[in-house]
Amino acid sequence: MSAVDQIRETIAANDVVLYMKGTKMMPQCGFSSRVAGILNFMGVDYADVNVLADPDVRQGIKDFSDWPTIPQLYVKGEFVGGCDIVTEMTLSGELDQLFDAKGVGYDKAKADQIREANK
Repeated sequence: MSAVDQIRETIAANDVVLYMKGTKMMPQCGFSSRVAGILNFMGVDYADVNVLADPDVRQGIKDFSDWPTIPQLYVKGEFVGGCDIVTEMTLSGELDQLFDAKGVGYDKAKADQIREANK
């Protein structure tokens, strides 16, 4: 199975997927840590894919999304963005709206807490 086929299968099989450096419990870069931290704090159930474990997947996800950086967040098969976009969406409430629209469970009070702490 090619890396792109593996990526397609993973995204199709999981409501939320984070392609990152490291894992959700042990991120290996600050940007991945930030996005995983947001998702973990908000209680989102997501699959994490460590791109450091497979160079083909690391390059394949960049080709798949036509996005040059990692992390990359996917919600219900849709590419959302990287660290800056996810951070901005969290602070503006757009991430909540996306999760609500897609039927993804999360802790709304925790999302509000992130926004309150970053005023």
